Amino acid sequence: MAPDSMPRRIRVNRAPVLTLWAIVVAERLGHPPETALSLASHVAGTAARAKARRLGLSDGTRHEADAARLASRETTRLLGKEVPLAHDADGQVLADAGDGKPAPPAPVHAYVARAFGQSLPAVRAAMEELADRYEPRELNRIGFRLYERFRPEVPVDVTGWGARGELDLEAVRRAHTET
Repeated sequence: MAPDSMPRRIRVNRAPVLTLWAIVVAERLGHPPETALSLASHVAGTAARAKARRLGLSDGTRHEADAARLASRETTRLLGKEVPLAHDADGQVLADAGDGKPAPPAPVHAYVARAFGQSLPAVRAAMEELADRYEPRELNRIGFRLYERFRPEVPVDVTGWGARGELDLEAVRRAHTET
């Protein structure tokens, strides 16, 4: 199905939406695709852990360990999150999955492809259109707030954990015009 023949609304969980948005932003910042995939996985995982703490589903132990690890590592900032970095065997910069091991990009690619299915090209195009409206540094600075404008609506309590909502591609495209 061609991207322009896709439905305007897509039912999807928030996590892959944030992951894809983080990929698009990371690429706009100049990161190669494999690095962008890896960094995006860290950003989405950090957001999921924060939500789990807010909902009382996690005690925050990993958050404290992450903070200690960040203090002594090379990092990059993506969508307001500090991402610890590691290098793979070929020297490619990737997110640190823990203990200095690089987070592989292939599972992230598969996850996003599975989550969006045939809608992936249309969703990515809408996100790229939004991202292109900003200079890279500004996009990185306000990018999470932009995501909050278009992310799918789900219940804010535990019943919303993992729930699918509707991603409106027009809301993605017009997120830059909202105040």
